[in-house]
Amino acid sequence: MTAATRDLFERYHSCWADRDPDRIAELHTADSIFHLHLDQEPARGRIAIREAAAAAFARIPDLTFELVSLRVGEDFWVVQWTLTGTSAAGAAFEVDLADFVLVEDGAVKEKHSYVDGVAMSAAMAPAG
Repeated sequence: MTAATRDLFERYHSCWADRDPDRIAELHTADSIFHLHLDQEPARGRIAIREAAAAAFARIPDLTFELVSLRVGEDFWVVQWTLTGTSAAGAAFEVDLADFVLVEDGAVKEKHSYVDGVAMSAAMAPAG
């Protein structure tokens, strides 16, 4: 585990915990990719990444991340989370998420997020 990559992980997670899309985007490389492998195309570049993060917080304003496990290497981290929040329909939910992040020159180069799609779709479905 490298200290620099672990430090970047801590700063990056702090931005997500604080729901700060500007700081999230700043920690990405200019040509970075953020891809939520669920139902959207990859966000490419800081502006698109900022918009994707802001949209996530707008959909789930009380989104929280509980760390399950973390592995950090020289130029990557892999982390498992339990996400909790409240859907637009007002239902509380809890789903699993795994992130694979590549690091380049002290910034996030690629972030691939894999969520339990069945559980997330059920959680986000309109009431009724």
